[in-house]
Amino acid sequence: MEGILSNLAVGFVHVFQPVNFLVLAIGIILGLLVAVLPGLTLVMGVVLALPFTYSMEVIPAIILLTAMYISGTYAGAWTSILFHVPGEPIDVPLLWDGYQMARKGRAAQALGWTLLSAFAGGMVAAVVMVLLAQPVARIALTFSTPEYFAILFFGLSSVVSLGGSSLTNALISLFAGLLIATVGVDDTYGTHRFTFNVPILSDGIDYLVVMVGAYGLGEVFLRLEQGFKSVPLDAVGKIRTRLPRLREVLATKMTFLRGSATGIIVGLVPGAGATVSSFLSYGIEGQYGRRRQKLGTGIPEGIIAPQTAATASVGGAIIPLVTMGIPGSGATAIILGAFLLHGLQPGPQVFQTSSHIIYAMFASVFVGIVVMCAIGYFATKYMVKVLAFPEVIVSAYVVMMCILGAFAARNNITDVWLVAIFGVLGYLFERFKFPITPLVLGVILGPLAESSFMTSMISYSNDWTVFFTRPISGPIMLIAILTLLYPVFRRMRQRMKQRIASQ
Repeated sequence: MEGILSNLAVGFVHVFQPVNFLVLAIGIILGLLVAVLPGLTLVMGVVLALPFTYSMEVIPAIILLTAMYISGTYAGAWTSILFHVPGEPIDVPLLWDGYQMARKGRAAQALGWTLLSAFAGGMVAAVVMVLLAQPVARIALTFSTPEYFAILFFGLSSVVSLGGSSLTNALISLFAGLLIATVGVDDTYGTHRFTFNVPILSDGIDYLVVMVGAYGLGEVFLRLEQGFKSVPLDAVGKIRTRLPRLREVLATKMTFLRGSATGIIVGLVPGAGATVSSFLSYGIEGQYGRRRQKLGTGIPEGIIAPQTAATASVGGAIIPLVTMGIPGSGATAIILGAFLLHGLQPGPQVFQTSSHIIYAMFASVFVGIVVMCAIGYFATKYMVKVLAFPEVIVSAYVVMMCILGAFAARNNITDVWLVAIFGVLGYLFERFKFPITPLVLGVILGPLAESSFMTSMISYSNDWTVFFTRPISGPIMLIAILTLLYPVFRRMRQRMKQRIASQ
């Protein structure tokens, strides 16, 4: 323990050197800016920043990319809560309760809960990252493709159970998303699927296009049908960031703990990342939370669960990166590339040869979370003022962001037409009471689940029982199936009670 604390102290010394601290602040700001824009993901932001680290020393280079990674899991909450436009897939679960709170005139409270959740999840994960890096990484090293598929399947099943009052509609929405995700060239066999000889479809349909169109434009079309009747909220100019009281925090402490644990554990799994953590944590809260029946109506637990998990996944993903050289997410894969560019191979030996670099990275996580929350606290005060604008102006801004975000995703004008198509589809889903969430989730997680499934089938001679016989994937699959069946059992029990009462 003393050795860990002394090494961490050396890491803080490196971080607070003027150049390194300036680099960290720049990284936090860049991460916030990238995450706010729909179509520009945090992974894309880290990729764009990587070339600028070529001429930098290794410590400031790693600090810059790590800072962008941290803030990228938080800033998308602003557009999700205020505009109903998620900055990226991580922020989709924040729509369900955060946006509802904003429309009820509690935008400052919603953003305050988001800020506290990001701080709590990040700090808990940072402590775990420092104390348990090597032993936990050994456990994660035993994971193979069956475990990846089991976790993804669990994430899908959890959100389906929260898809709305109709399980049938939720399943239809999910399968539609999975179908959209199959369009393009099959990664395993290289065959064209559902392209209909249209060259544009050969590249597939980007999940950002589906997400921005269904949520962003779909909401605008729905409000257009209603004639933009919503009245601007009163006294928006007087709103200030409202952090929750201690009594409120203590009432939701179990949600904080569940979200942090989920983010850390899922972050450990290579390839899972913050998106899976966010969706899975919201699903777990919907199954085991104290106020699970009220999720989706604008309660703090619906904000705490996904945001805490998303930020906590940063610490979880860094653990296998630095101890075994295995990136736990897309962003850490880019950071791994930065290590290699500077002649360092992350792994157990790096703690012996270059521990000061690793602990400088650990320290930058602690400092980065504090700087991110400080910037977020003061920026929130100005962000909530957009709610004072007439709804038609805000909707025009949303349309502009959706179009720019769609084009920025792949610099392809076709994506702009696709985002309009999915905007209409999102409007129709809302109009006919089909939940959009399973659709978007299927598009996001579908390719990951398919890749893990196909790799498992190839590796284990098409033996599908491997998902149930392995000691880790088996229990996860069982829990996922029970999660799927739970709404059916609950409905059957309600019908039985009604029959007994009618008799």
